[in-house]
Amino acid sequence: MQQVTSTQIEKLKKQIGAINQWLTNAEKDRSQLQQQLTGLERSIGDLTRQARNLRQQNASQKTQLTELGTRQRRLTITLNNQREQLKKLLRQAWMEGDASALKVLFNETDPNNIARTLTYYEYLGNYTVGQVQAFQASLAELNQTHAQMQNTRAKLAVTEAEVAQRQQKLAQTRKQREQTLARLSADIGQRRSERDGLATDQKRLEALIKKVQQAIASIPAPNAGQPFAKLHKKMPWPAAGTVVSSFGESYAKGKLRRNGLLMHTDTSAEVRAIHYGRVVFANWLRGFGLLTIIDHGDGYMTLYGHASSLYTTTGDWVNAGEAIAQAGQTGGTDKTALYFEIRHNGKPDNPSRWLAGQPAKPGSS
Repeated sequence: MQQVTSTQIEKLKKQIGAINQWLTNAEKDRSQLQQQLTGLERSIGDLTRQARNLRQQNASQKTQLTELGTRQRRLTITLNNQREQLKKLLRQAWMEGDASALKVLFNETDPNNIARTLTYYEYLGNYTVGQVQAFQASLAELNQTHAQMQNTRAKLAVTEAEVAQRQQKLAQTRKQREQTLARLSADIGQRRSERDGLATDQKRLEALIKKVQQAIASIPAPNAGQPFAKLHKKMPWPAAGTVVSSFGESYAKGKLRRNGLLMHTDTSAEVRAIHYGRVVFANWLRGFGLLTIIDHGDGYMTLYGHASSLYTTTGDWVNAGEAIAQAGQTGGTDKTALYFEIRHNGKPDNPSRWLAGQPAKPGSS
């Protein structure tokens, strides 16, 4: 596979940064309420990602604590056994004293027996010293393990407090979003312009895809594993859920047609890449919310919208089945959802031609 240099990745990030600025400028014509909603949805994405990372850190710390506890119990058993062995050796040495060895030597007349006796006592002495050293090493390791456990417990307490704080902030932000949505729904002018807004959103997505294609034109395309084009009806679904709007269906009172499919999912559903590729866009887009675009090479791209949080950033490599986002309600959907598209050379393609079987039901593993 042709390697991508760090210079090329930095160039890509710079170009995507320019695209993000273009999107920001395009949002300036929106009402104050709409801009407020955008900011809240971005904040929800950041907070959700932070909470997820903290939960993963929390789980790792709990696993480490369990492993340390097992190690501590094993060391305690070893230490007790060594302590008993040392007691026996010391008791034996105290009862016999040094005179015991001298008495045996004086009573021996055969030089060969004398040599064997001296060797035996030398081995016994070395074994006793070795046992003492092993006991000291086990004791030091046990003390170290105990200190590590205390340190891990302290970190765990901090992490759990941070998780609770993020969750509380997330709940507050979601409540603010609901209030802003309600105010927007009550805006008569907003309702009148909703259909025209959907058409504008679709045009903005088309413009975004063209800009992304231009940005990645000089970057070597992903080509690990099987090519995208050879995987008709073989790729996994991007999420568990129920398809509520399929490719080609009309919406916006018949004015527009779907270029992808819309799925309703559970609130905690993870969105997964359907094929190996490189993330070329991860940001908020009007009408599609938090959106990830992945380049799979040979002109193929996949788009994943309406996320509540994005797990990747521009330039990241992802594998098929890797979690890239969490399904959400950003970008105008009133239920937790995922919007998914497949594009070839910029043109939308029917996802049913590529995905295997039916999506897993919401809540299934």
